[in-house]
Amino acid sequence: MEGKTLADQIESYIKGLFKLNTDGIVELKRQELAQQFTCVPSQISYVLSTRFTVDRGYIVESRRGGGGYVRIIRIPLNVEEKLKKWVQGAMGEYISQDAALELLERLFEEELITRREQILLTAVVKRNALPIELPERDRVRASIIKSIILTLLRDDFPSKI
Repeated sequence: MEGKTLADQIESYIKGLFKLNTDGIVELKRQELAQQFTCVPSQISYVLSTRFTVDRGYIVESRRGGGGYVRIIRIPLNVEEKLKKWVQGAMGEYISQDAALELLERLFEEELITRREQILLTAVVKRNALPIELPERDRVRASIIKSIILTLLRDDFPSKI
């Protein structure tokens, strides 16, 4: 996995487990995963706490001790009305570049947008495409994302997400 950090590799591996498991739950042992990636268990903990957060659509349950395990639950985002409400209200008036890119990645992972749409939207919301100062840039970014997602959700749009 050239060019990927250890954390990226661990994240990719765990996300691959979700593709194999249709119920949206992955259980693993931190120690076994650490051995597999030749790292310390704290590296696994770091990946879990930074890459598998509620904001990214995951709940992580952990039980420590001899037979300890980690259970990661994927929170589905595939209910159209909930997505519309979230986009219109909960997202807020401002969104940072990092949060926007995480949102787009989640929408892609949930198969609500295509990889091509994700790449196009990523290009549009990056700071170099929005040459204005903060906080206005984050406000414009939020407005763009809301507008595009709500457009894709329209009933008369030919290819709904």
